[in-house]
Amino acid sequence: MEGEAEGEGSTPMDKYQAVFNQRLQLYLDKSTPHVKARWGGGAAMILLYMLRVYLIAGFYIITYALGIYLLHLFIGFLSPKTDIDRPLLPTGDSESKGFERRLSEFKMWWSLVKAVGLSFVLTFIPFFDIPVFWPILVIYFFALCFMTMRRQVAHMMKHKYIPFDLGKKVYKETDKSSEPLPGTTPTADEATVVSAPKSFTPPPGFTAPPQGKGM
Repeated sequence: MEGEAEGEGSTPMDKYQAVFNQRLQLYLDKSTPHVKARWGGGAAMILLYMLRVYLIAGFYIITYALGIYLLHLFIGFLSPKTDIDRPLLPTGDSESKGFERRLSEFKMWWSLVKAVGLSFVLTFIPFFDIPVFWPILVIYFFALCFMTMRRQVAHMMKHKYIPFDLGKKVYKETDKSSEPLPGTTPTADEATVVSAPKSFTPPPGFTAPPQGKGM
């Protein structure tokens, strides 16, 4: 009964929005394994936005806010999910997992795409073109980047973690069937005895005793 009541109360706009969200989520799920293609599209969007701002020579406030937001996303990508400064007791599940990011690679990409797309749309609205002396914004932005990254690197060195997967060590497989068992390898003296000739030559002046007949 509750489901029927909710279905009757939904408007056509809600139905269209639900269908749109389902299709969008389907496309996002399909694009998950294509990391290079996704980030290539994101880089193309950033270049297109920069070209747009350069040609119209305006909307520097929007660009500055976009840069601060992207810096925030990057710091979240580099930061661990848990607070290392206040560590919790380790559990069996936490020990088996590697470095967990506070912001995953896919969420970072999707947030970047939405932010750049919104900023590009705002450049067509003259209300957001606030006049400002853009060199000050550039200097302040690079200073903020320097201080933020220095603090992040210091945090990484303090807690000794690397936010990038440098690859796992690959060990060479050896054929254990060809390896000798422990204690079966002959020593130098034993090898000399084994390799001695079968025929024995008596030294000079030595006469072998006669072999007598059996009694």
